[in-house]
Amino acid sequence: MKILIVEDEPEIARIVGRALEAEGFHCINSRDGLTALRVFEEEQPDLIVLDLMLPGLDGLEVCARIRQKPGPKDPYILVLTARGEEIDRVIGLSTGADDYMVKPFSPRELVARVRALLRRSLRQGNQSSQVYQTEHFMVDLDRRIATRQVENRELETLDLTTLEFNLLSTFLSYPGRVWQRSQLIEKLWGDDFFGDERVVDTHVARLRKKIELDPANPSFIKTVIGVGYKFED
Repeated sequence: MKILIVEDEPEIARIVGRALEAEGFHCINSRDGLTALRVFEEEQPDLIVLDLMLPGLDGLEVCARIRQKPGPKDPYILVLTARGEEIDRVIGLSTGADDYMVKPFSPRELVARVRALLRRSLRQGNQSSQVYQTEHFMVDLDRRIATRQVENRELETLDLTTLEFNLLSTFLSYPGRVWQRSQLIEKLWGDDFFGDERVVDTHVARLRKKIELDPANPSFIKTVIGVGYKFED
């Protein structure tokens, strides 16, 4: 597994790299945001450890740009920063980060969180061959294809990230079921999840943008206030 470490403080980058390489990961380093984007394009890492306070281009913008154009791989992003205020944590998750750690940190916990994130991608390869279909949507778990056909339009293949595909598959597997955030986390990521449950809201919002005709007024993925989400079609 290849990990990109984006950190402008050499000592912290060294600590992170040493801890991860001791566990067998291949690490690449970058000290600023613009370089990080270039290295990401070239190396296509499986996971990015990303500092928020970077020279040139801050970590939030780096995260947002990667999520807008993930390329062949849609990497997991672990934000590592000294900014621990609630608003910074929420903003970090809203731009597409998968997990969040505040400096000072435990290298052992960092490794545990990295392993937990990467296990999610391993688990995604074990789906059984199955197709879920509703009136307007179809997902083929074996071929990893999702399609939509709405309002007399032509059949459209949806361009989804791995996590978005799995989230849509979960919704289509039980149309009408109300899912709590904790249940979606358990279904998609299992017991290895570390972080804030509100990361689910971020991924639901991203999925809505790709499947809803009007994401601001969703017709398919409905919010159940005080509980979570349900899919109706």
